[in-house]
Amino acid sequence: MDLKYEVKTNKPFETAVEDFKKTLSNNSFGVLWELDFKDKLAEKGLDFQGHFKVLEVCNPKQAKEVLELQVEVGYFLPCKVVVYEKEKSVYMGMMRPTSLIGMMEHEQLLSVAQQVESVLKKALDEAI
Repeated sequence: MDLKYEVKTNKPFETAVEDFKKTLSNNSFGVLWELDFKDKLAEKGLDFQGHFKVLEVCNPKQAKEVLELQVEVGYFLPCKVVVYEKEKSVYMGMMRPTSLIGMMEHEQLLSVAQQVESVLKKALDEAI
């Protein structure tokens, strides 16, 4: 099983980011935080040619559920999604929650991770 799920879009980088945020919202997920590596590296005097943005996303109800089952799952929260440019194409993707939570060996956690992964995949697919 691949650790990541990734899609390619023909949209410009910023359009892809904004469209993905909309599909997240439409699927009951919110963006808690985002980091634009190009801007952050520029602040440090480093030139980065491409675009690379990290979005930390969450469904509060599901986060509460998994934290109550096993608080150590917080090491994996919130879910991290990236949007980046590579070879003049734009990609969006994530580490599969089932791969990460699967390491906890807790059946109820895996069930929630499967739900989260399904919704995030749907949001990524809809943002293409």
